[in-house]
Amino acid sequence: MARFYPKLLIILAGLFLAGYIFTTTQQAHSYAGWMLMAFFGLVALAFRQYEVLKGYAFTITIFAAVSLAMYYPQYFVYAGDFKLSKLIVPLMQLLMFGMGTALSLQDFSRVLKMPKGVLVGIACQFSIMPFVGWTLTKVFSFPPEIAAGVILIGSCPSGLASNVMSYLAKANLALSVTLTAVATLMAPLMTPLLMKLLAGQYVSIDFWSMVWDITKIIILPIGAGLIFHHFLRDKFKMLDTPMPIISMASIALIITIITAAGRNDLLVVGPLLILAALIHNLSGYFLGYWSARVVRMSEQDCRTVALEVGLQNGGLASSLALSMGKLATVGLASAVFAPIMNITGSSLALWWRSKTDRQLPSENT
Repeated sequence: MARFYPKLLIILAGLFLAGYIFTTTQQAHSYAGWMLMAFFGLVALAFRQYEVLKGYAFTITIFAAVSLAMYYPQYFVYAGDFKLSKLIVPLMQLLMFGMGTALSLQDFSRVLKMPKGVLVGIACQFSIMPFVGWTLTKVFSFPPEIAAGVILIGSCPSGLASNVMSYLAKANLALSVTLTAVATLMAPLMTPLLMKLLAGQYVSIDFWSMVWDITKIIILPIGAGLIFHHFLRDKFKMLDTPMPIISMASIALIITIITAAGRNDLLVVGPLLILAALIHNLSGYFLGYWSARVVRMSEQDCRTVALEVGLQNGGLASSLALSMGKLATVGLASAVFAPIMNITGSSLALWWRSKTDRQLPSENT
């Protein structure tokens, strides 16, 4: 029965996909969205039954949520008289608090123990991605506010996903956590500076307002999380299990709300934005890896730098777009980039992991 269960899920997913194709050809779009959501949901459940595919389950779930937002945006804009976009900043603050509870002062002290890795990683993080994003806006000639969103996602620090991917890739997890922590603390200065420099031609950037927005969205919650970790975490061990689930649900809801808000613009620039996201993301992995390789860092450290550079904090980009009052346009890039980053990051991490596993027997003989 255990072996049949994932096969049953795949069969049901295939039936819902066929139903989606049929309802679409019949112009029955009011049903098509539910069919597509069910297809992705069942695929995600099936993937969770296979160790090699488990890493993709969350991303497939995101696609299920986005499918509903694209077909039925009215459900994700307002809940009664409450505008759902108001949840984005509190959800992001919750995510950052969770990140803070997982950090300790030791994570920051590692800067002194591996200064080369931190210096290379931070330099790549705040140079490669914003300038690749800026270049893509010139190549694809996006509308000004969409272009600003591409630069914004590139100017944000790495997020928690990079730590998960580094673990999966058997990279240097300690360096990954340290790079994420340091880049996040530098974001209140570096992100507004890069936006002023590169995106000021597209939208008006209030430097000090953005500094404060980033401070209240990530720095204050992380600080609160660090205090919680130091004084109270041992008394609240029960939070260790639900926090990752809460974090994933928060990310999914943020992406869904942004997709619903920017649905009309996404229908116009969607294919080009997807292509830009792939180029941006893969450029980060490639240039990050080889930048570390050029300065003769270890294979583990090169993988870490690649993932830290290629994976941005999409939630922060979304929150800043909301603070600018341009969630449906400037925030659109983060909604598109986030699922793509998860797919490519998972694929690269699992490939590196399998490569390492194959090498272990020969290394032990």
